[in-house]
Amino acid sequence: MALRARGHDVVIAPLLDLELMSEAELGAGPWAALLVTSGNAVRALAGHRRRDELRGTRVFTVGDRTAEAMRECGFANVASAAGNVGDLAALVAARLQPPARLLYLAGEERSGDLAGLLRQKNFTVDTVLVYRAVAATDLPRAATTALAEGLDGVFHFSRRSAEAYLDAARHGGLLQQALAKPVHYCLSDRIAEPLRQAGAANIRIAARPEEAALIELCS
Repeated sequence: MALRARGHDVVIAPLLDLELMSEAELGAGPWAALLVTSGNAVRALAGHRRRDELRGTRVFTVGDRTAEAMRECGFANVASAAGNVGDLAALVAARLQPPARLLYLAGEERSGDLAGLLRQKNFTVDTVLVYRAVAATDLPRAATTALAEGLDGVFHFSRRSAEAYLDAARHGGLLQQALAKPVHYCLSDRIAEPLRQAGAANIRIAARPEEAALIELCS
């Protein structure tokens, strides 16, 4: 892990249990392109019975890591917006003509309204739920121990996981420790919102919505 390589002690504390819906009904198609905003959607697609049928379809992803995951899944024509859902909508609009029909492989919780942005540009968007995350009730034991000993920082990669962190800490009577001392490193300002509202003392936002930028914050 990149953080350990930089000399940090790292505690892995999964707070979301991922449920992949590899049997989801996608619809009849055809689609001009697939829209993918998460590696979780790639994992769901990898086990889907229609993956091979879709391999020749163009793909637009929100970021570079998701684009690489799609290529590893067997999709060759992949373009990354290297940003957020607004950037992805702009990339699609620059490359395709409405009313092209698009298949959005989505999660239950979404950052922004990609389908809405594209429909405003007169694209047809079929949104299919292919994964969901179920939040843990309690923090893992390793995380509670780290908080008790004075945890220095917490990485937050999604708004849902940030909310799960707060809920689990609150449930365990550790909310004050969870908010006061650690620096909260967030991938975006939207992810930081629930932490800020809960009273987190120190929040830092990545310059770009990608893991490398998040790691740069604590270099």
